[in-house]
Amino acid sequence: MSHYCGIDVGASAAKLVLIDGDGKIVARALRRSGVAYAETAEACLTEALASAGLRKEDVAHAVSTGYGRHNVPWAGDSSTEIACHGKGIFHYYQKAVSVIDIGAQDNKVIHLDGSGRRTNFKMNRKCAAGTGAFLEEIAYRMNLDVGELDRLAEKSTKDLSLGSFCTVFAATEILARIRDGERVEDIVKGAFRSVVKRVMEMDVIEGDLAVSGGVVAHNPLLVTLIGESFGRRPFVPPEPQFVGAFGAALFARERTRKEATP
Repeated sequence: MSHYCGIDVGASAAKLVLIDGDGKIVARALRRSGVAYAETAEACLTEALASAGLRKEDVAHAVSTGYGRHNVPWAGDSSTEIACHGKGIFHYYQKAVSVIDIGAQDNKVIHLDGSGRRTNFKMNRKCAAGTGAFLEEIAYRMNLDVGELDRLAEKSTKDLSLGSFCTVFAATEILARIRDGERVEDIVKGAFRSVVKRVMEMDVIEGDLAVSGGVVAHNPLLVTLIGESFGRRPFVPPEPQFVGAFGAALFARERTRKEATP
């Protein structure tokens, strides 16, 4: 049986997925992107192949996506993050849906119709406000591990609002809040609410809602806050951090089959 590969080389992390001919994930790999994207991509592929007991020759086609998608020499094709995240979500949801993807450096809002076709999208590329980088900066300023944020925010007992969306200004504001005696837990939850508010300002969302991305995967409370703010329960796909890579793998399978059709 042929296998297919999708790799999403993001600004922070590289995610790779191997699927079989039925679209089932047989292996995945995750590494920090670093500065040598090609080497990271190769390491991800080697790891996933070893996990699945496969060889490179068993991969019929590979599609790359993400910030570093043009730095994957062995990928036979590439596709945009918007297309791949939409493809990955629709595989699981199979209905008209709006997708919110929160990444390390940008946010995406993708609207899909009932056939999975993209009808519109918006991206936040102007600054890191409301992204994973924003939360990383908050953690750095408070001398916290970014992995602690969700646990701390869950303990919050006060709705604290941060006035600034800008990563630099928000960091300064947080230091002032600490000086004023605000609890760390409340400040972290306030940062989460800032992320949600920033997303809400990007676009109008009607109907069903899905969320994806590494920030979502590591911060379940953020999903809860998104649901509260939009007034509906978001759909969270399996392994939300790998949705882009999974969509790329589905494209690899689809394009191979099209080429094989007489």
